[in-house]
Amino acid sequence: MALFGSKKGLVGVDIGSSAVKAVELKPGGRGGEFHLVKLGLEPLPPEAIVDGAIMDSGAVIDAIQRLFSANKIKTNDVATSVSGNAVIVKKISLPQMTQEELAESIHWEAEQYIPFDIQDVALDYELIEGSGSGGNMDVMLIAVKKDKISDYTSAISQAGKTAAVVDVDVFALQNAYEVNYGIDPGRVVALLNVGASIMNINIVKGGTSIFNRDIAVGGNQYTDAIQKDLNLSFEQAENLKKGARVEGAARENLGPILQAVSENIALEIQKTFDFFKATSSEDRIDRIFLSGGTSKVQGLQDLLSDRFEAGVEIMNPFNNVIYNPRDFDPDFISEIGPSAAIAVGLAVRKVADR
Repeated sequence: MALFGSKKGLVGVDIGSSAVKAVELKPGGRGGEFHLVKLGLEPLPPEAIVDGAIMDSGAVIDAIQRLFSANKIKTNDVATSVSGNAVIVKKISLPQMTQEELAESIHWEAEQYIPFDIQDVALDYELIEGSGSGGNMDVMLIAVKKDKISDYTSAISQAGKTAAVVDVDVFALQNAYEVNYGIDPGRVVALLNVGASIMNINIVKGGTSIFNRDIAVGGNQYTDAIQKDLNLSFEQAENLKKGARVEGAARENLGPILQAVSENIALEIQKTFDFFKATSSEDRIDRIFLSGGTSKVQGLQDLLSDRFEAGVEIMNPFNNVIYNPRDFDPDFISEIGPSAAIAVGLAVRKVADR
């Protein structure tokens, strides 16, 4: 699902709050697999992006340029995505109508559901096949503030690239899951992408997103808590969180700090699942897939596995992607994997996709 597009391949560029990730894939193979062409990650300074908003466009532009030159990425057309409070994704129920009638009336219908001025948003929508009842049909409505889109697309164009597709994080995450794990029509799967400052949640049944939400929690909360409790700098706290040794900081003090933040994240997930079950015809979640850089924080997966009956698996966005171990170190692929889920989901897009 794209908000706009211009059929050739794209580089998936995920501008996250701690790093910019780039993935280029090439379709190939009879099983529908993709081949990995390029992969890279470039860290961003703290506060360059806050709650999904670009605060330091210079740092983001530099990171994109470094990423492309260091990894020798020649393709200039990119797919990127947005998330956070400037993005509204809502399932709405409308009377049955033709595609033409829907195209004509969607702006008027959207006005009732969008808390922003309709002139200030880019709108997209998708009919949810086989849904709706009593003469109605369900439509997935997507609205993103235009200034949010232009912040991201102008950073990309100033880096010398073209933003050919702008997507939404939760749908890019779903693309990554479907390419790597297929679609099981009866299975309800929760996809949780926990980044540095935002957690994207997409609950999918078969190939359809039936509930999604972005929540302002993530890895920075671990770093802040470590910084405060152990009196360290941001960089020291970040290193300690990632498992490195930091002089003057005892690792045994780390466990309870991480546990407390993980409990907070689990509580937000629980509240979201409860709300989903209360407002949906589904009363179960069969499996949880965890991705994002924060998914690797010590103890988070175990805590969530204990808390939720569905069981928690770390998503491997390269599960069904073929690569040459001479070109890409398997240890690097395994290390970067969870952080690259959204970039992989973007890289499977094509120019002119809708």
